Amino acid sequence: MSSSRGSVFLQGANIAAYLATVAINAFANAAALNGRTTGEISDAYPTLVSPSGYVFSIWGVIYALLLAFAIFQALPRNRDKPFLGRIGGLFVLSCAANIIWLFLWHYLQIVLSTIAMFVLLGALVAIYLRLRIGRSEVTLREKLLVHLPFSVYLRWLTVAAIANVAAALTAIGWTRWGLSGVVWADLVIIVALIITLAVIVTRRDIAYGLVIIWALIGIAVKQVGEQSILIAAGASVVIIAITLILARSGLFTKALKPPG
Repeated sequence: MSSSRGSVFLQGANIAAYLATVAINAFANAAALNGRTTGEISDAYPTLVSPSGYVFSIWGVIYALLLAFAIFQALPRNRDKPFLGRIGGLFVLSCAANIIWLFLWHYLQIVLSTIAMFVLLGALVAIYLRLRIGRSEVTLREKLLVHLPFSVYLRWLTVAAIANVAAALTAIGWTRWGLSGVVWADLVIIVALIITLAVIVTRRDIAYGLVIIWALIGIAVKQVGEQSILIAAGASVVIIAITLILARSGLFTKALKPPG
């Protein structure tokens, strides 16, 4: 298969994978796959790091951004663009993992669903790194239609993976090594904060930071009765917001720039 034919095939595969993912997700919720919606199953395994229900509306934003990517990458003029080769079949893999996760989740295979979730997360991490998001010079169009969709998607999947693991541990009756659920929730928030700050400082990825702020506010809203979690989430939101402002000012770029 020639390089040109390979690119055309990949463009088509990306479109097909996107459409299949959206269609099956829509069916799973509209028709209540296995008798329950995705959210209803999540509610059946409550954890202290689960955000309020409205936060999951971000999926609409993610799928809209991915639609923009799918259309943009399919344009004939983008057939030989470097970003298409860098992503390779990883987007198709991510879509397949998304679909497999959905079926495992709806058929209450919660522990197995974490495997599919981490395959999806791994594919998105690979895409993020191969595109060198936050470190490569690209056109504004490519930044908005390629980098932004995967930046938002990866950040949200990081949150979703944490929630998935927490649900799986709840499903198997994990005793949390004797620590309270509140302590674990605080630790998870702190780890999420550290990872987010590292990404903002090293890559100036604003979208990445905004998504975690959205998730943390949702956690604070749902867990408003738990003072420790409320403080941890609220403080993290403030710290991330300040870091984003500093990143936009170019402070970190100057600090990380090698001398000479």
